[in-house]
Formats: sequence, C-alpha cells, structure tokens
Amino acid sequence: MSAAVTVAVVSGHTQGLGAALAAELMTRGITVLGLARGTAPQLAARFGPLLREHQADLADSAALAAWLATPALGEFLGASTQVLLINNAGTVEPVGALHEQDPLAVAQAVALNVAAPLMLAAAVAAAARQADCRILHVSSGAARNAYTGWSVYGATKAALDHHARAVALDHPPPAHGAGVRICSLAPGVIDTAMQARIRATPESRFPQRERFLALQRDGALSSPEQCAAGVADYLLAPGFGRNAVDDLRASSSS
Repeated sequence: MSAAVTVAVVSGHTQGLGAALAAELMTRGITVLGLARGTAPQLAARFGPLLREHQADLADSAALAAWLATPALGEFLGASTQVLLINNAGTVEPVGALHEQDPLAVAQAVALNVAAPLMLAAAVAAAARQADCRILHVSSGAARNAYTGWSVYGATKAALDHHARAVALDHPPPAHGAGVRICSLAPGVIDTAMQARIRATPESRFPQRERFLALQRDGALSSPEQCAAGVADYLLAPGFGRNAVDDLRASSSS
C-alpha cells in the first residue's frame, strides 16, 4: 500500500496567520501551494521545494476563474490522498457606517472574502474527488456577533459560516477515506497586521477600537504561530468536519 500523501492550498500565505499556517504545515512535511498577490521569500528560503506559489489578486474573480480553468491546481494536487484547503486571505475594509463605505471597496471585500473562498472550495473539491478533502474557512467572531462599523466584514464572514453549513449538508463527513469535510473556524484574536490596522482605525468609524487596544495591552492576543499550531491540529484531527461552524477557543475536533 502506498504511503498517504498530504498537500495543502493556503490563501494569503505571505504574512500574518497565513504565513504561520503555511510554515506550520510545511514543518509537518506537507507541501503547500500558497496563493497571494506577492511571494514569501522567507518561507521559500526556509522550506525550499515544500513551498509552491502562485501570484494572484484573489479579489479579481475573473482572473481567479481563468487560473482555476487551467490544469495548474489539478497538477499540484496530483494523486494526493489528503488535500487541505485553508481559505485565509481576507480584508477587514471598509470599516465605517454604511454611508461612509466606498462601493468599490465593498465589492472588492466581497470578492476577496467570499467569492475567492467559495471558488477555491468548489475547484479543490472537484479536483480531489478521490482524496480526503478538508476545507477550512478562516472565520471570525464578527460572523456571529454584530460590531459597529464592521457590517461588510461581519457579513462576509457570516457568508463563509453559512456556506460551510450548506456544504456539510451536501457532503456529510465520511467515517474515513475520500470525501469532503468542511468547517468555518473562528481562530480567536491574533496579533497580526490586521489587528494593527483595527487599532489604528479612528474611534468615530469603529467604536469598539478601545476593546482591541485593551486586548493588546493585556497580552490577550495569540501569536500567529500559536494560533497556526492550533488550527493545524484542528484541521488534521480525525473529527474534523463534525462541526460545520466552530470556534478554536471553545472546541476540539479530536
């Protein structure tokens, strides 16, 4: 019997949680295809051939669709017995009340936060029909609780939650072996560049700003590396997909 082969696709792998997730998976010997506008030379230097990269603006749905129509994704997945997709790329912008939001920024946020993850999920599931296919949307507490100024961000993350619920109905988690498993997972509050942007947002646009400043002051933010290890453990656990929507801080998929 041939040995199991696991590969992963990680969006937004060049910084923050995405970079930490890619590094964590490659540390475990998993080959990663990173999708982002830029590249990650620090990861390439550290992990060499375990990292493949495709530069793409994931907010450009037409360009993403054109790439997904090529053989590139299928060639990367190959005959892998386990395929992981982590939809991590996203944006918190635009922040502010409805009348302050730039319609173009709204469209770009929906394309990046919703269209790209759903497109990648469909493409990976189609290309990995014979594999244990595990799809993880990086969600947020904002998907489940409304925050002033975050109507677009919260709505896009809620869309990922509901997508996971519906896909789970289409594909009940298999007991083992080939099949689609999915979860939209809130990872907690992480010390990333996105958090820095949130803290820099004027309070007039984001009244909860002080709460996030306090989280930093009180040392309540997880490091990207700590969070990535927890997410990887969750994704690779035997029970992954048991809960279509979950929170890393409150649950386990073991």
